[in-house]
Amino acid sequence: MPVKNRFAELLPEITAWRRDFHEHPELLFEVHRTAAKVAELCRAFGCDEVTEGIGRTGVVAVIKGKSDTKGRVIGLRADMDALPIKEQTGVPYASKTPGKMHACGHDGHTAMLLGAAKYLAETRNFDGTVVCIFQPAEEGGGGGREMVEDGLITRWNIDEVYGMHNMPGIPVGQFAIRPGPMMAAADQFEITVTGKGGHAAKPHDCIDTTVVSAHIVVAIQTIVSRNVDPMKQLVISVCTVETDSTAHNVIPQVVKMKGTVRTLDPKVQDYVESRLAEVVEGTALALGARADLRYQRGYPVTINAAQNTEFAAEVALAVSGKVDTDTPPLMGAEDFSFMLNERPGAYIFLGNGDTAMVHHPAYNFDDNAIPFGSSWYAGMAEARMPSP
Repeated sequence: MPVKNRFAELLPEITAWRRDFHEHPELLFEVHRTAAKVAELCRAFGCDEVTEGIGRTGVVAVIKGKSDTKGRVIGLRADMDALPIKEQTGVPYASKTPGKMHACGHDGHTAMLLGAAKYLAETRNFDGTVVCIFQPAEEGGGGGREMVEDGLITRWNIDEVYGMHNMPGIPVGQFAIRPGPMMAAADQFEITVTGKGGHAAKPHDCIDTTVVSAHIVVAIQTIVSRNVDPMKQLVISVCTVETDSTAHNVIPQVVKMKGTVRTLDPKVQDYVESRLAEVVEGTALALGARADLRYQRGYPVTINAAQNTEFAAEVALAVSGKVDTDTPPLMGAEDFSFMLNERPGAYIFLGNGDTAMVHHPAYNFDDNAIPFGSSWYAGMAEARMPSP
């Protein structure tokens, strides 16, 4: 199952879709133009069912195989949204919307899945049903969660679900995957430290929230270095510190801090949530202040099921001949995890070559990766539901 010849023929058409999406980036759930074009194309392909508005602005396209002897249903997912970044690629098809760009390659993901949908609707060489999932709001909006809560899995009776993401630094056309945790959980927190403000020349009459906050920032890191098994990956980052005064001679009454927690183990995630409150509140109390923690769960750990990882790797190997089956996990997060929490499946990386990293203003998806990605999507359907 090398790269399918049909995708070489379709490459100019798929590339045109990709570059059109690139010129018209849309954020989070506001992917109205993108979703409308996806739905229009899927109907033109002859998909058996196209449903819009799943998870607010997601699109689901159903393709039935030549036979359906076992009632199997495979889900294939791509994300559609862009990022609030000013593009610096200089390409002729650069973003026409100032301050927005496809800096993570979701334009490529959407185009590759559209290519696979067109091919599968033409050939239907599988025994079962393919559900193509075009998801909004991966970049922080939790579109995967919204689609699941909107009945994605149960309404279409999906048995397994597979997703893919391009990855700069991996040669174009090569794949990378691992069983178990693939990407981290991403939680966020906000700490409000309240003390006693006053004149900077009289700190003894104050409870200095800046000093308290500094102690909290340092104390938090002992959770990583002294509380959690060093073999377990954990990142706790305090990313913003804001006082209620900008004067050079005022000790602030209130300091607010925001940060993120990343971990690859759900048990560690649970522990950190409780331990963080103890450390934050206890440190403030010891210094005479009060600290309030607001902890918000974000995306869960993206966990590849072992057997489904093997299935995904086998198809990738057949397509490209080169697959890293023990790629290191990443501490970034991915809301495909919500779908993997509902059904077994796997998430795979596709090489984007020597380009700028994702989320960089000079990043651009490499169109040469399209035949590999589309072949993998289509190959997963044909391999998991072979015709009798």
